[in-house]
Amino acid sequence: MSYKETFITIAPDCPVDISEIPVSNRAKKPLRIIQYELLTENPYKFDHHELVFKVYLIKEGLEIKSEPERKEIWDKLFSKGHPCLRASALTKRYGFGAHYDKNGKIALYPMESKEYQNFINNKSIKKLAGMKSKR
Repeated sequence: MSYKETFITIAPDCPVDISEIPVSNRAKKPLRIIQYELLTENPYKFDHHELVFKVYLIKEGLEIKSEPERKEIWDKLFSKGHPCLRASALTKRYGFGAHYDKNGKIALYPMESKEYQNFINNKSIKKLAGMKSKR
């Protein structure tokens, strides 16, 4: 799922009043931390597929050595669907909104930021809420 000119707001049942940087004590970084680091260090660099691919490479500790190898991993990874940032802990639990620009590239914004409010008030941008944690 790839959006354009769309802002993913925090989930209606997000438990925080101010965004929190995700942390973990695990040896291997969980997806939420990898996503957070990639999107905050590289705003508007990745679209949905590129983000999923990069997160997968980091999580699995893979290093691409050739274009055919990259294509093989890409094709295998995307032979099935992957959830968008509406289902990410970043929008559901940690209080971050995700903006997809006109090219589908993504950046994160803390819920208390001026930019977040600007996206909320911008009538020309589609808004979707992060998915609720509980039904």
